[in-house]
Amino acid sequence: MSSYLCPLCQQPLFLKERTYKCTNNHQFDVAKEGYVNLLPVQHKRSKDPGDNKEMMQARRQFLNGGHYQPMRDAVCDLLTGLLAEQTQAQTYCQLLDIGCGEGYYTSHFAKALSHTKAQSGAKVVGLDISKVMIRHAAKRYPECDFLVASSQRLPFADAQLSAVVRIYAPCNGEELQRTIKDNGVVVTVTPGPRHLYQLKEGIYDGVKLHDVPVEDLPGFELETEHSVAYPMTLNSEDATTLLQMTPFAWRAPEALWQTLKETEQFDCEADFTLRIYRKKA
Repeated sequence: MSSYLCPLCQQPLFLKERTYKCTNNHQFDVAKEGYVNLLPVQHKRSKDPGDNKEMMQARRQFLNGGHYQPMRDAVCDLLTGLLAEQTQAQTYCQLLDIGCGEGYYTSHFAKALSHTKAQSGAKVVGLDISKVMIRHAAKRYPECDFLVASSQRLPFADAQLSAVVRIYAPCNGEELQRTIKDNGVVVTVTPGPRHLYQLKEGIYDGVKLHDVPVEDLPGFELETEHSVAYPMTLNSEDATTLLQMTPFAWRAPEALWQTLKETEQFDCEADFTLRIYRKKA
């Protein structure tokens, strides 16, 4: 069975030994860590796109501290329920985690689905543009499949995916419409109105609540919306790491960095908006 499409000619790729190959003889080797790189040079905007090793280590440290676990668990619960609906009508489900980073969320999605009898055979794939992130993910989480690829050109056949998860990750809406099955779903996670409000207070005068507009996805309808909000208590290291992970890092004044480095406890709000979009049949 073909798992992916060739990024050069969009023909199916077939795995033989440790090489994916299409009928036009384009070849992509499986790395020793177990992932495959489907991001050709001509599709890159830089030599090494995506997050670097330092960003990966910071993100892994923060996430492993469990600070975003309530959001992660809420997404897992949504996915197990959504895919249970699909397995009633079909025997095979494939979940794609776009912008998966170092695989923290992807691995938990796979574990959650494996513990549910109806989805025990579901395939979970993580995709990211960063080779550094994917290399680490594949090495650490062998229960998932990982690939380096662009979210603007998804290497999947038409109507191949049962569900897609996007946690802060951009994607080409037309590609979602093409690759997701009828009645399949997109689950998105975006910052809620008060997400990291206390961090922003150290950067901006007169902090405004975060806007959370509904995304216009062609061929999809918004089905449900959920809010996951809770307080976080962070030590100095985790607070500094959190700021490094955010787009605010570029605008943060030196005074804020110094405050976070010296604090024993930093109280900050986490606020996420989870949405389920259903593809029209």
